[in-house]
Amino acid sequence: MPQPIKHPVFARFYARLAGPALEKAGIAEHRRRLLAGLSGEVVEVGAGNGLNFPHYPPEVKRVVAVEPEPRLRALAEQQARSAPVPVQTTEARAEQLPFADGSFDAAVVCLTLCSVADPRAAVAEFHRVLRPGGQLRFFEHVQADGPAMRRVQRMLDATVWPRLMGGCHTGRDTQAVITAAGFALISVDRFTFPATRVPSPAAVHILGTAVRTDLRETTSRP
Repeated sequence: MPQPIKHPVFARFYARLAGPALEKAGIAEHRRRLLAGLSGEVVEVGAGNGLNFPHYPPEVKRVVAVEPEPRLRALAEQQARSAPVPVQTTEARAEQLPFADGSFDAAVVCLTLCSVADPRAAVAEFHRVLRPGGQLRFFEHVQADGPAMRRVQRMLDATVWPRLMGGCHTGRDTQAVITAAGFALISVDRFTFPATRVPSPAAVHILGTAVRTDLRETTSRP
């Protein structure tokens, strides 16, 4: 069995400072948009300390919340007790989900693909555990638009940022990873969050919906 992913310093920082700062900046509205209209069985991968849980609509029958970091998972378990829908927390890695093929109607990933070790393997796992036509909902910070900030992102990702921020990378092309895994994009909103005067390497975000297609059909087209 893989060893737990432990980032105790980052977990404390996120729970006490980063998470509340994002809430103050208005992230709750983006969480609501991310989850609006979901129903059935949902897996949320990288659930953190469970800040998405209050925003799940009542049509969701059950949320299986995957979180590998022990401290954050414990906080998610506390948050699950007051969630408006049933939430079950579990320890697993995004790249190796312990669920059968086609187990879920939807998968949710929120500010997570920046920090997984292998985002391509993780998104392939989302594709595997979704039923045909199942939705992937994503909200992630991604590669910057301009070349200057992209150079800053590459420098940070190759040096200090992942070590300081729990494995986070600032410049991943997450949208390309999602489509390469066999998902068809339904909607993508690209925006800066939070709004600040000083440019940030982690400011550009995408929020959207993709649908599971047959990977073999997608890759066989000319």
